[in-house]
Amino acid sequence: MRFTHIAIRNFKPYEDAELDLRDGVTVIHGVNGSGKSSLLEACFFALYGSKALAGTLEDVVTTGADDAEIALEFVHDGGEYRIDRRIRVSGDRATTAKCVLDGPGGTVEGARDVRRHVASLLRMDAEAFVNCAYVQQGEVNKLINATPSQRQDMIDDLLQLGKLETYRERAGNARLGVEDVLTKKRSVLEDVESQIEAKEDADLHATLNALESDLDSLDEEISNYEAQRDKAKSALDAAEATLDEHAEKRERLDEIESAIEDLTAKISADETKRDDLSERIRDLDAAADELESDIDDAVDRADLADASDGAIADAREALSERESELRDDLSDARTRAQAFETQAERLAERADDLESRATEKREAAEADAETAAEAERELESFRETRAELRSALDDAEARFEDAPVDLGEAADLLEERREARSEARESLAETETELKNARERLAEAERLRDAGKCPECGQPVEGSPHVDAISEREAAVESLEGDRESLESAVESRSAAVEAAEALVEVETRASSQRDKLDLVEERIADREETVESRREAAAEKREAAAELEAEAEEKREAATTQAERAEEVAETVDSLESDLDALDERRDRLDRVESLVDARAEKIDARDRLREKRETLAEVNRERREHLRERRERRDELRETVDEEAVEGAKQRKENAAEYLERVEDEVLPELRDKRDELQSRVGGVEAELEQLDALRERRDHLAERVDALESVHEEVSTLESTYGDLRAELRQRNVEVLERMLNETFDLVYANDAYSRIRLDGEYGLTVFQKDGTALEPEQLSGGERALFNLSLRCAIYRLLAEGIDGAAPLPPLILDEPTVFLDDGHVSRLVDLVEDMQNRGVKQILIVSHDDELVGAADDLVRVEKNPTTNRSTVERTDAPTLSASALGDD
Repeated sequence: MRFTHIAIRNFKPYEDAELDLRDGVTVIHGVNGSGKSSLLEACFFALYGSKALAGTLEDVVTTGADDAEIALEFVHDGGEYRIDRRIRVSGDRATTAKCVLDGPGGTVEGARDVRRHVASLLRMDAEAFVNCAYVQQGEVNKLINATPSQRQDMIDDLLQLGKLETYRERAGNARLGVEDVLTKKRSVLEDVESQIEAKEDADLHATLNALESDLDSLDEEISNYEAQRDKAKSALDAAEATLDEHAEKRERLDEIESAIEDLTAKISADETKRDDLSERIRDLDAAADELESDIDDAVDRADLADASDGAIADAREALSERESELRDDLSDARTRAQAFETQAERLAERADDLESRATEKREAAEADAETAAEAERELESFRETRAELRSALDDAEARFEDAPVDLGEAADLLEERREARSEARESLAETETELKNARERLAEAERLRDAGKCPECGQPVEGSPHVDAISEREAAVESLEGDRESLESAVESRSAAVEAAEALVEVETRASSQRDKLDLVEERIADREETVESRREAAAEKREAAAELEAEAEEKREAATTQAERAEEVAETVDSLESDLDALDERRDRLDRVESLVDARAEKIDARDRLREKRETLAEVNRERREHLRERRERRDELRETVDEEAVEGAKQRKENAAEYLERVEDEVLPELRDKRDELQSRVGGVEAELEQLDALRERRDHLAERVDALESVHEEVSTLESTYGDLRAELRQRNVEVLERMLNETFDLVYANDAYSRIRLDGEYGLTVFQKDGTALEPEQLSGGERALFNLSLRCAIYRLLAEGIDGAAPLPPLILDEPTVFLDDGHVSRLVDLVEDMQNRGVKQILIVSHDDELVGAADDLVRVEKNPTTNRSTVERTDAPTLSASALGDD
């Protein structure tokens, strides 16, 4: 299998690139990050799709692009194939929009079907492809770092031995499954036979008859105990009735005694409360007398005749009338003060506004003056430019005074002279062609003449050959040479005329441009002259307006000062009126003090009267309680005479005897007898059930015996199949191990010649051991970094050879792909890698693709591909280069 062509669009750093891939060693080189590895990744992705990616489909689409396309062409087993894939991005998700494989067998569509078809063609999936043919960047040590079991799985899969292991595992799983079922069935059969034997040893029918007889006797005994239990219950009920009656009388007696104690306690508590109330009444009388003295003092301070409601009301009315007058005067004063303040503020604001407008007018006037000055300066510059342009136009017109055409006709002259030169060149070319043909005919005639043949017909002639034809052809050559010299002179003359016409066209073009510029400058001069005049007039008008606004602002500010002074005078009147109102408030507070004291004294007197009423109420309640206490004491004495203690003791004894008998019968005797009866009934049912189970077990034993015989036969067949697959896989693996060890040592001798190592041993489990020349055994991990990398490359190449040479009937393997194989190699080992590559070529590997920047590998290439990335667009391009012209400075460090 060989790659022939790869075309990609919007794949990683490539916007649009394609490359023919040839046989031999192709080295892809370029600076770090230029996208070399992406070319190989595109080939790998074309074959296996998403299975070839370490990330997701979104990663392959160029940033900012909506889709990506990859087309890979390759030949395999004599057939030509092409795979087309297109990835479309929608939102944050990428999907495969197209995946088609065209080949000799027809067309396959769909990403999954194409991947399966490729795996079938190459006899390897994506993982096997990487393990066999594609040494990816950074994974050169993949095989040596793998454990022997991992390495065994990789190589067995490549050599198709994994299928045998899969078949063996399937047979083993089947054997284990049969064993599990067989073991379970045997165990069940043994258990069933054991159960049958146990049931047959027991005489189940005799046991059933004995149990039924015992059950009848037990039923009769239970009936006798239940009759005696009923008699004991009747005696118990009679004793309990007597005790209940006595308990009821005792309960009523206790209630009466409790009520007597409660009434006695309440009478004592209420008498204590009456004493407390008398003390509080005396305190309230004292407080009322004290408030009377405070009222007299407050009346004097409030300037009242007395503390009556009428005197206080008259005083309040007088205060209200005076307050109303003062508040009317205060409202008028505040209104006038606010009006003066508002007028002063508005006049000040108007003055500020006028001053601001005056300032804006002056600033605008200054801006107009500056604009006029700037326009005047530009006007002077434009006038100078106009003079220069007029001078240049005069020079151009002077240039055409001696010209064959007037200004404006140079382009037509140039076209005529170019046509004349073209005609002369065509005549010269025709003449040179005729001259070449004439010389060839002359040479052919001379060759025939020297060979003794006729220069015209080519037939042999006797004697001197005919030479007339040669002379004619010599004359024709001489004539054509003269014509050519004449035509060459004419072409040279007409070329000079074209150059002169081109110079005139250039002058004419410049003159046209200068004329357009002159028109534009004239327009700008007129515009600037108008701007200077209008802006100066506007500046004068704005300065005059600013002066008027400033004068008006001064008038407004003087008026604002006058109104502010008036507002201050009225504010003094407001303060005086507010002081008078405060004095009225103090007078009203004194009246409130008198009213508060009068109310407090009235409250004390009311509280005293309420306490006196409460004290009398408590005295009446206690009189009623003492009457109830006398009645309850009489009832208590009557109940004490009716209680018969001896009858109570006899009833207690009868109740105790009956309860003891019932407790023994119901809690011990009857439950025990009933449990025995339930047990006997259960045992009878169990024996009957066991008889039914015995019949069922005999039927099941016969069925299980047949099933066990069949499973033993299947188990024997599956065990034989499993051992057959295992023996075949072991035999094939041993054969492959021997061949692989031989090939690995051949490659080892090539790359480690003259080193300190003698050979490599590969055991049956793919364990690797390196032997030094003194016989010391080393693990591959003990080699240096460069030696370890070269060792792994040797192992990969040996596996590749084994697959190519050791599978009968296999089609050619994929190209051998090495992505940066020199990353871990020093300079001394790179030459060994070159030898290894050449050896693989000599052994028939048709195509080797290498990504590298190393000079030695580049020098060993049959084909060089250069990858570059544009730093502005960040897009990569590819081109094929020649090895001899590739300089060391052109190589990057990737």
